[in-house]
Amino acid sequence: MVSIFFQTIVKSIVEEIGGDVFCLLVDESADVSGKEQMAVVLRYVDKSGLIKERLIGIVHVSETSASCLKSSIDILFGKYGLSIKQVRGQGYDGASNMRGEFNGLRALIMRENSSAYYIHCFAHQLQLVIVAVAKKNDDISDFFDMVSLLINVAGASCKRKDMIRESQQERVAKAIGSGQLSTGTGLNQEQSLQRAGDTRWSSHYKTLQRINSLFPDVIEVLQYVEKEGPTDAKRRQARGLMDYLKDFDFVFHLQLMLLILGHANCLSLSLQRKDKDILEAMSEVQLTKQKFQQIRDDGWDSVLSSVLSFCEEHGIPNLDMEQEYIDRHKPRKKTNRTNYQHYKYDCLNPVIDLQLAEFNDRFN
Repeated sequence: MVSIFFQTIVKSIVEEIGGDVFCLLVDESADVSGKEQMAVVLRYVDKSGLIKERLIGIVHVSETSASCLKSSIDILFGKYGLSIKQVRGQGYDGASNMRGEFNGLRALIMRENSSAYYIHCFAHQLQLVIVAVAKKNDDISDFFDMVSLLINVAGASCKRKDMIRESQQERVAKAIGSGQLSTGTGLNQEQSLQRAGDTRWSSHYKTLQRINSLFPDVIEVLQYVEKEGPTDAKRRQARGLMDYLKDFDFVFHLQLMLLILGHANCLSLSLQRKDKDILEAMSEVQLTKQKFQQIRDDGWDSVLSSVLSFCEEHGIPNLDMEQEYIDRHKPRKKTNRTNYQHYKYDCLNPVIDLQLAEFNDRFN
């Protein structure tokens, strides 16, 4: 019965296309049994002028090479009377077997149909841009490693999550009572630490936002774990995390990544709107690149101001930008760099340069 339903639905989709042109969307993933499966989706305009995306098949493939995927698509198209000549667009991820210029799936299809243009999803490319920054810059990579450890220690149990919520509630109540916070619909909502996802870098932005807003509550939980932790290892982790979080270096990278991921998150949300056209998307990507260039050229004072403000609010020692920079990993070694030179020319500029280079490479 399921097979009959499936055949009937696919037949109606093919009839709706009616021999007209369409775009081909393909992705592959292993199922729970370990078999590699390829999902095939068609994107087309129906007779009413509405854009539709319809799944027409999930095909088991023995391997994920471009030739094997192409052969499976040919068999599926032949089964339903579709032709590669009808394809006017290809949408895949950025894997080499899909986007390869000479031997990728897109290249094999374009040899048969030069009108089947390949477009890499802009939102996915943006994710890869942010991932590249986190992987290629050692300071940022270390920063996110410590953030991940922080989430594991401070949010490892329901009890610690409740402690963060209770601490936040008490802090908000005192601030409202003293007039530091205003009340209203949607304000002062209950929050907790959010674990970031591996594939959705917008979730990292939310994680950093929560750390930024719940900082005193997180410190309180770490102090509890340092004293009452279940094991010596957990207590040492909490002590090390407190030292790291109360360091100027952490605050600088937190504020820098909040700024970068904030712009990237706005662009990501915009690119995922269903009414977005390609020209508008390209324009917004270009505008975001200009914002990053502006941060590199004129953004130092703004970044430093947010860092100093955070340090002052939470009692973290500020650094004199004219004094010699001391590497916390090698405190006795002379760096021959001032704090200003290190944080501007060794931290901020390289991260922004890497961001711009990835943007230019992936959004040409």
